[in-house]
Formats: sequence, C-alpha cells, structure tokens
Amino acid sequence: MIRAAEELGIAIPRFCDHPLLEPVGACRQCLVEVAVPDREGNVRPMPKPQASCTTEATPGMVVKTQRTSAVADKAQHGIIEFLLVNHPLDCPTCDKGGECPLQNQAMSNGRGTSRFHDVKRTFPKPIAISTEILLDRDRCVLCQRCTRFSDEIAGDPFIALQGRGGGTPGYEVHGTHGQQIGRFDPGVLDWAGSEPAQVYRGVQPDGTPINAAMGVPEQDVAGPVGAATTDTSGRPFASYYSGNVIQICPVGALTNAAYRFRSRPFDLVSTPGVAEHDANGAAIRVDHRRGVVLRRLAGDDPAVNEEWISDKDRFAFAWQGMPDRLTVPLVRDVAEDGTRGELRRASWGEALDRAAEGLAAAAGRVGVLPGGRLTLEDAYAYAKFARVALGTNDVDHRARPHSAEEEAFLAHHVAGSRMSVTFADLESAPAVLLVGYEPEDEGGVVFLRLRKGVRKGRVRVLSVAPFASRGLARLDATLLPAAPGTEPEVLDALVAGADGALGEAAALLGPDAVVVVGERMATVPGALTAALRLAERTGARLVWIPRRAGERGGVEAGTLPGLLPGGRPVGDARARVDMAAAWDVERLPAEPGRDTAAMLTAAVTGELDALVVGGLDPADLPDPVQASRALEAVGFLVSLEVRASAVTELADVVLPVAPPVEKAGTFVNWEGRLRPFPQALTSTSMADHRVLDALADRMGVTLGTKTVTQVHAELDQLGGWDGDRAAAPAVAAAEPPAVGEGEAVLATWHQLLDAGRLQDGERFLAGTAQRPVARASAGTAAGLGLATGDALTVRGAQGGQVTLPLVVTPMPDGVVWLPTNAPGSAVRATLGADAGAIVRLSAARITNEEEAQ
Repeated sequence: MIRAAEELGIAIPRFCDHPLLEPVGACRQCLVEVAVPDREGNVRPMPKPQASCTTEATPGMVVKTQRTSAVADKAQHGIIEFLLVNHPLDCPTCDKGGECPLQNQAMSNGRGTSRFHDVKRTFPKPIAISTEILLDRDRCVLCQRCTRFSDEIAGDPFIALQGRGGGTPGYEVHGTHGQQIGRFDPGVLDWAGSEPAQVYRGVQPDGTPINAAMGVPEQDVAGPVGAATTDTSGRPFASYYSGNVIQICPVGALTNAAYRFRSRPFDLVSTPGVAEHDANGAAIRVDHRRGVVLRRLAGDDPAVNEEWISDKDRFAFAWQGMPDRLTVPLVRDVAEDGTRGELRRASWGEALDRAAEGLAAAAGRVGVLPGGRLTLEDAYAYAKFARVALGTNDVDHRARPHSAEEEAFLAHHVAGSRMSVTFADLESAPAVLLVGYEPEDEGGVVFLRLRKGVRKGRVRVLSVAPFASRGLARLDATLLPAAPGTEPEVLDALVAGADGALGEAAALLGPDAVVVVGERMATVPGALTAALRLAERTGARLVWIPRRAGERGGVEAGTLPGLLPGGRPVGDARARVDMAAAWDVERLPAEPGRDTAAMLTAAVTGELDALVVGGLDPADLPDPVQASRALEAVGFLVSLEVRASAVTELADVVLPVAPPVEKAGTFVNWEGRLRPFPQALTSTSMADHRVLDALADRMGVTLGTKTVTQVHAELDQLGGWDGDRAAAPAVAAAEPPAVGEGEAVLATWHQLLDAGRLQDGERFLAGTAQRPVARASAGTAAGLGLATGDALTVRGAQGGQVTLPLVVTPMPDGVVWLPTNAPGSAVRATLGADAGAIVRLSAARITNEEEAQ
C-alpha cells in the first residue's frame, strides 16, 4: 500500500520501509486505517490499523492515511512517542541532526510534549562495527534496514537483531538487556554462564575455517585488516558496501568514523557527481564545506547504481587533497655541462614554453601516454593533441597489461557500440558468464546488480576463474575452473552436448545471455578471440568491462594507436579524410602507432625522443622496472599530474591538472553511457584538455579544446563511424607452460581495496580491506608441507619474492593466487611477473615485524 500511496503523491511516514529492501513491518510507523470487501462485497474495516509497508493493495480496498483518519493519526503519534521513550534526544551532537527522518516525523506526526519522565535505557557507545562504521545503540529504532541491506543486497555477515523487550534501566548500562542491534556478545545472548569449552565452529563463505570460543573468533587470515566486531555466527563484519548502511539508517545510530562530529548537514554544500574509481559511473553526491570535501553519498540513479555505491566510491576521496598535491608548474633546469638539475617552481608561461620547445625539438618522435582515468573531454584532447600537434599515432591510454589482440578487439567490438549491454541486462539475463572478471573486486556495483538478479531467481552466474571467490559464492555462481592461460580452451569447450558442467553451461548460453570479459584477458593469447567465437556460436551478447573510469571513454575518444574518435580505424583512408576535415589539418598519420609497451621500449632504445604522460603510474604497468627505466632514459618528459609521483621525479616539465572534484566533465561507463558531472569545488586548477589546448597554442597549433563546450561541439559534429569496422582479432591460444616441481602458475587480480594511490589518506577505509593472503590448492599446499595460516613465499624469475599467509582453497593444483597490489604484495614490481607466469613456491616463516605490519 505504501508504494501505491507514493504513486498517488500521498506521503506516509515510515522508518523501516525502503523501496529496494523487502518489507518487514518492524517500526510500525506507517500504520493506516484499512477497510476491505468481505465475501459478500461489503466493505468492512479491519479491527486495528495495518502497516502499509507489508499489506498488499487489493481491489476494492479503502485506505485512510493520517490525513483523513483520526485512528491512523493517533496510531502514528503513539508509535513516535514509543520510539522516543528511550531515544537520547541528542540532536545537537548527532551527525544525523538536520537530515533525520526521526526529527522530521517527530515534528509532523508526533506529540508536542513527552509523557515519559523515567530513566532512559542506555548503552555503552559507540560500538566499532568496523574501522569505518560506528554504532550508537541508544539512537537505534530497530528498523533493521542495516541488517536487511547486508543480508539482501550485499550478502555480507553483519551484526544482528538480538535480545527481547525493552530492558530495564540501570545507572551506566541497562540492567536486563533489551532488544538491540548488536555484536556477538555472550551477555546479550544469555551465554554469560556458558562453559569456555563450548565452542562455535564453522567456516567462512570462502572456506576459511573459524574456531570462535565464546563468540570471539581466532585471527582470520583472510579477514579485514582492521578490527571488526563479530556477528551472530562469530564472523567479523567486513564488507565492500558497508557505507550504505550509514546512508539508509533513518536515525543517527550508524555513523562514519571519518566524518563523525566534523560538520552539520545544513552547513554542507551538495553537488552531484560521478565516482571516479571504476568503470561503473556510479552517481554520487559530493558534500563540501569551505572548499573541503567532507563526505560523499550515493546518488539515486535507478539505471546504474540505484541507491548503492561501494565503500571505495564513498570514502576514498581524500587523495584529491593530499599534501603532495601539485599546485604550480615545475621545470627542471639543465646545467652547462648537460646534467639534469632539480625541479623548481615556475610560472605557467615559462612551463608551457619549455614544454613546447622540448616537444618541438623532438621533431615528431614523441609518444603520448594519457592513462586510463580520464574524462571523455580529456581523452579527446590527448587524442587530438597527438595527431594534430605532434603528428603521431603513438598514443595509448592503457596504463596496464595490454596486447595487440585487445586493441583489435576494442576496435572491432567495443568502439562505437554504446549501450549494447546495460546494467538492466545483467540483472535480467538468464545466464551471465564471467571470463577473467571478478565482479566484487573489479566491478563494485556490477556485483550488486548481479546479486539482485540472482536473489530474484532470474540470473544464473557462471565464472571461468581459478577458484570460487567469496563474491562468487554469494552469487551462487557455477565455477568453470581454469588455470591462468587456459581460458581460451575452456571457452572453446562450451559447446552443446559437452559433458559435465561445460555442457550445462553451454545449454544456458543463448541470445538473451551475456558474456562478460574483463581487462585481464588482454594478456591471455587467444582469449578475446575465443570470446568472440563463443558469442557468435551461441548468439550471446558480449561485453567488455574494464576497471578504470576512463577506459571506455578513451576507446570512444581515440586514445589508441590504431583508433580515431568514434571508432574510426586509423588504417581507413576515408576515416582519416573525415577526421582531417573536422580537425582542419591537411592530413593525418596513416600508420597505426605504438602501444604503451612499444613506446616505453622505444624510449629506452632512443627511437622516441620525448613522452607526454598524463597520470600514469609505472607500478600499474606489466614491468614497472622497465617503465621507470624508459621514463628516465627518454630525452624529454612532460607530465600532467594531480599529485607528485614517481613520474614527477623524472619529468622535465610538470603541469598540474585538476582532480575530478575541481572540474566539470563526462565519464563514459562500461555500458557506453555518458555520465556528466559538474564542478564541485572552486579552483584555479585546469583540466587536462585546457592545459593541452594552452600547450598546443604555444606550439603554434589551434587545438580547440579550451572549454568543455568546445569539446562537446566537436564530438557532436563528428558523431559515430558508419564505415567498416576494424577486423576481428584472430589469435591462436598459446600452449600452457609446463610446471615443474616447486613451481606454480601465477593467478592475480586487483582487490577493490588495496594499495592504490587513489585510496591514500583514508586510514579508516584501509582497515576494512581484506588482509593479503596467498591461495593454493590442498594438493599444492601438501606438497610444500603447509596448511592454512602458514607462510608461503612466492619467487619470480627476477629474484623478487612475496611472502604471505596461505589459505588453502579449492582450485586447480599447480596454481597460486596473489593480490596484485596489496600491502606486501606488489606482484608486478616485486616479482616482475603477471598472471600466467611461472613462479617458485616454498615454505617460509613470517617474522614478528612482518606479522605486525
């Protein structure tokens, strides 16, 4: 009934009701007077008011709300009075004060005075549910939104509703416990007299064993980094989506540890935004005060993220205002003897002149590495700057492992194919096959939309992966085991009539199914080719979902060596003529350029004399050591950055640019959906497209990208490519490498919360990250004489090593998994290896210092 009333524009007060959660009728605030037809058709009133959030509207029903019924109005007044009996009424110090539904409804649907004059029930507070979430039980109205979200939406363990009744008041703590949202507390659960020998035994969703005596679990090698309370199963609360419970809490019971007591809601200025951490383009709200962002909330966008965002999108914004933020240009002087001097502050005019002179001296031997986190406008400016100002196709935004096969796949299947698959399609498809893609770690909101479809019984998830992660377990996914490098073999084996799980999976793939490939498949020879074959064979829709926010925009804007804006192939003469006319230049370079790896190699060998780098982190590249060597060896290096980095130390000219919060722009999410956002903070910093326009002007070239409006006008004029698409890749699968004794094939991917630089400055969020662990099968572990919790050392071919606690996991023998960039596990920089490489395994002992870290 409450939904029907909303459609008619009638507001019914409520606390527990939420349109994206199942009805529970916990708070009773939405009571209304109801009359329904009996068997003879006579409309008779129900004996008492009904909860409108749990009562289904039926034909002939007559409903009277608080507007037209004294009975409903009195009932709602009574519920408000009851909720306020033990409420602390600490509105002046509560974080929710000013945006609190309880405040609002106490005024609109409550009594003007209180009849309660006894001692209120109190609790010790706050409880640290995790390093990020604090609970004040005094304020809780037992609506259960938090527990329902964790159970229905995220699927994570959470503190639960415990105890019964109202309890009895005491002096500092209530005497007899009352009903409360709480942690796994033996006293609350009447376990105070239990014998210590009574032990709760169970397992984590990912198979990690638990041995929790009296409700306190042993150290979980795969649990959160920071301290976390335990739920009624004894498991610590660790969720990538925990911040959503703060936002949907209708009172101030759940608060953010970082934001707590920092501001009042009515002191904040709110600006809509788009999250910059992944390719989903989730809608957010940026709340700032006096030029400082204090918090971010989820925006309401039913087509994309609904009302949910990941904790990374919500909390990881401090990086934009770190002390190493670049605010003025820097130039490096050269001594008379030719040696490089130190970077010094310079004016914009001097820095642009120095950059223009250096690039002009390179005489066309310049490469452009923009990185994968750009807005559409910035990516377009880099693509145009490379072709028009530098006369080269040596431009590539893929600051990660990549391949020529992937570039051909993007040009053939992705560029210009906007909205071929959407979030709604993932939620409603009968089957979704994930290939080299971990939805919770690499997808964020994608995981929530998939889980919504799974819970409604519409979606069957299948995954080609080395093991079933905790996220896949919560999706009830069917695992199609594949060691790294064997994914093409598995995809080709998905044919009707095949034996076992492969045949069952093939039977599910049809025209309505969706095949998702992740960016990790770029380095598996033949994987993307096999995915195209699978889509053609089954009729399933194929979609590519990258990790970074600017990847899809870069494809559409043409920041690839063989692709011009709009999906136009560089090798197509008609496409070059169209672009030359649009950009008002005589001609464009016809030969496809070098990719990122080739440009770095060319910089080392002297084939490139200069590089223009935009926000690139060498640690993200397949070989960070070689990348750093290339940046050091190149004759002239120009860097456009927000914060000082490893590139800054090597650059000849550093041009500071604005972070997303200080500029307007547009992200293009993995669907191809445009996600525009306005500028939130007033700033003198310039966006990349404006800096490149000024730099081109100093080089005597009119770029025409000074404003967002100019860029949009050009993009609208260009439109999409209506000519022949680039040819599909045709790469054969590679023979899996032989694994010797004491060796294994490396599997790895980025976890959602890791050691990335865009999470710097948020120590509370860092505590909710998963503790870095190594994973191997029982057979592999037994061969090393190891068990879960023992230390495993993984060594690369270059001599580097990573030592982490082992978690024995059901997965193929001869495979070891490590997090790509977690604290203590920088796989590429330390091992000099990536997924599919052969590494050596051995038992190790973790020192006390390493364990403390």
